[in-house]
Amino acid sequence: MSRVLLAIAERARSDNGAIALSDQTMALSYGALQKLIEDAARDLFLWAPLVRPGSPVALRLPNGPAWVILDLALAHLDWASLPLPGFFTDAQREHAMADAGASLLIEVCDAANADLTIAGAPLRVSPLSLAPRALPAGTAKITYTSGSTGQPKGVCLSRQHMEAVAGALVEAIGSDYAGLHLPILPLSILLENVAGLYTTLLAGGRYHILPPDQLGLTDPFRPDLPRLAGAIADHHATSLILVPELLRALMMVMTFTGVRLPDLKLVAVGGAKVAPSLLARADELGLPVYEGYGLSECASVVALNTPAGRKAGTVGRPLPHLSVRIEDGEIIVENAAFLGYAGGQAHAGPVRTGDLGDIDEDGFLRISGRRANTIITSHGRNVAPEWVESELTAQPEIRQAVVLGEAQAELSALIVPLIPGMDEAAIAQAVTRANASLPPYAQIGRWLIRDAFDAASGELTNNGRPRRAALAARHRDFMENATTGDLA
Repeated sequence: MSRVLLAIAERARSDNGAIALSDQTMALSYGALQKLIEDAARDLFLWAPLVRPGSPVALRLPNGPAWVILDLALAHLDWASLPLPGFFTDAQREHAMADAGASLLIEVCDAANADLTIAGAPLRVSPLSLAPRALPAGTAKITYTSGSTGQPKGVCLSRQHMEAVAGALVEAIGSDYAGLHLPILPLSILLENVAGLYTTLLAGGRYHILPPDQLGLTDPFRPDLPRLAGAIADHHATSLILVPELLRALMMVMTFTGVRLPDLKLVAVGGAKVAPSLLARADELGLPVYEGYGLSECASVVALNTPAGRKAGTVGRPLPHLSVRIEDGEIIVENAAFLGYAGGQAHAGPVRTGDLGDIDEDGFLRISGRRANTIITSHGRNVAPEWVESELTAQPEIRQAVVLGEAQAELSALIVPLIPGMDEAAIAQAVTRANASLPPYAQIGRWLIRDAFDAASGELTNNGRPRRAALAARHRDFMENATTGDLA
C-alpha cells in the first residue's frame, strides 16, 4: 500500500486534530482527509469498467484540495495517473493523453454538468477513445517533461519510486521542519507533487493551497511579486519550493520593499543552476535557501542541501537511498528505479542524466551544466552556458540570460533586463560585474538586450528552460555580427 496513505491513516489515529490539507475556505484534519480520499475512490470506482488495466487517468485541474484528494484516491485504487500541466497547449495535452493511452479525463466544469464533486470542486469525467499504449509494469504516474526540442515525453514512475524520494527527503531534512508548506509551483509538476505534497504528508505537516490569483500567479510568467511575498507572509508559510527565477523575483521584492519572511524555515530551489552570489544575498535577506538537483526520471530529486549539511556552490549530498557516481564527467544515478518512457522499452540499470558535474571530498555534488549544451569556443575551451548564465542572472538588473558562442572567439549573451527600457549602461555594468567572477575564456564579450523569452513562440520549454537552438536561429544576425558590445 502507499506509504503516504499509510502515514495519513497513522496520523489520523494518533492525532486526528492535526491539519493535513487546507485552503482559503477549509481545513481538513488527517482523519477528514482520509475519509475524503476513500469517498473519492469509491465514487471513481463507478468508472472502473472504462479504465483499461494499466491505463492512466488524466487529471486537468488547478492547484486545490480536489487535486490532492484525486491524486491520492487514484493511489488508493492503484490506478495510474497522468497529471496535465495547465501551461500545456491543447496540442500538448492531446499528445500526452494519446501517447499514454489514457482511459479517462477528469477536469473542472460547471456545477450543472458535474459528474462528481470533490472538496467543493465540480468535476466532469470523460471517457477517452484512445488506442492502448505499452507502459512499463508498475507504472503509477506518468509525468510529461519537455526537452529542448520535440513533443513532451512521458516519464513512467512507480509509487514505490516516488514515495522513496519523499521518504528520503523527510529523512534528510528532518520531520521537525514539517510546518505549513505553501505550494507555489503547480501540483502537476512532479517536483511539487513529490517533494512538496508527499513529503509534507509523510512528515505530518500541513499542505496549504491558495489559488493562483491570491498568490499573484494568474500569469506565472509575469507574477505579481508584491502579492506573492504578501501571501507567503500572511499565511506564515514555513516551507516553499521555487525555481531560480521566482527566487530572484522574491528577493528583489524583499530588497525594494523591506518585507521579511521570518516564518520560513526552508526554501528549496532547483530546476536550474543558482549562482553562489545569489545564495549569499538570500542569506543576507534571511531566506533559508537550500539548492537541490533532480530530474523527472529520478522522481524529481537526486540531491539537496539541507539545514544539517550545506555547501555553497553545490546541490548538496545525494539522497540516502541513491548512489551517484561520475563517469567521463557525466552524473550517473544508481538505484533510481526509473521504469521507462510511455510507449517505449522498459528501462533497466542506472540513469545517465546527461548532466555534467563532480563530487567533492565531503560527498557534495556540483553541477556544471548539460553535456548537450556545452559550448566549444574557437579557442578550444569548453564552457557550460548554465554556469555563465547563473552569474549574469545573479545581477539584480538582469532577469533572464542565455549564453551562446559555439565555435566563436568570444561568448555572446541574450539579456532580458529586470525592467523593460532599463538604461543600457546599467546592463553593461551588470555584465562587467558578472565577468569579474568568471575566468577570461568564460566572460561575455558581446550581448543583446531584448524582450522576455516567450514559451508561446517556442523560445522556452514548458518548464521554463531556454530552447537554445531556437533562440540562436531567431538571433542569427546578431550571432554573425562581430561587433563587440552590441546593444539593441
